[in-house]
Amino acid sequence: MERDLIDILIEDHQEVEQLFMELEKGSGDPGQRRRLGNVVIAELVRHSVAEEQYLYPTVRRAMPDGDRLADHEIAEHAEAERTMKELEGIEAGDPEFDVVLGRLTAEIRHHVQEEEGDLFPRLRAACTADDLRELGEKAERAKRLAPTRPHPSSPDEPPWNKVLGPVVGLVDRVRDAVTSRPTSPKDL
Repeated sequence: MERDLIDILIEDHQEVEQLFMELEKGSGDPGQRRRLGNVVIAELVRHSVAEEQYLYPTVRRAMPDGDRLADHEIAEHAEAERTMKELEGIEAGDPEFDVVLGRLTAEIRHHVQEEEGDLFPRLRAACTADDLRELGEKAERAKRLAPTRPHPSSPDEPPWNKVLGPVVGLVDRVRDAVTSRPTSPKDL
């Protein structure tokens, strides 16, 4: 069976939760924890881009209270992106790393609970299976081109996020390659 937008986003949530659980163990040398933190950030940024480009515009169109819901979710993304930017600048051996990581984990778990418990079931009821599958394909493409680092001042709504996102993503991927920064669990 072909995955749809909601299946893909739930799978992303599960992958990030696994990374959070690994980080919460607090084990491993600071270098490994930093690498895990970088992967969490990259996964969350790519996921957010897919949601902002395809999920939230669909929510706005398909649901009677879509503007309110999408605005709320985008505001949560902005908060999480600021937290990711802060985490990105902290060495994993610094006690502040775990404080900021704990804040990010709480923000994301709250966001996931809202989406999976309310938004996704309502969206599945409001959209056709074909529409959700097509959106899933578009979201996968967006994730491949997306930035891998937080950019809190970048636009988070179409059309500008679709125009600038791939350019910023290219710059991030070059920076990641030059610095050997891991951006996927397979890079660990």
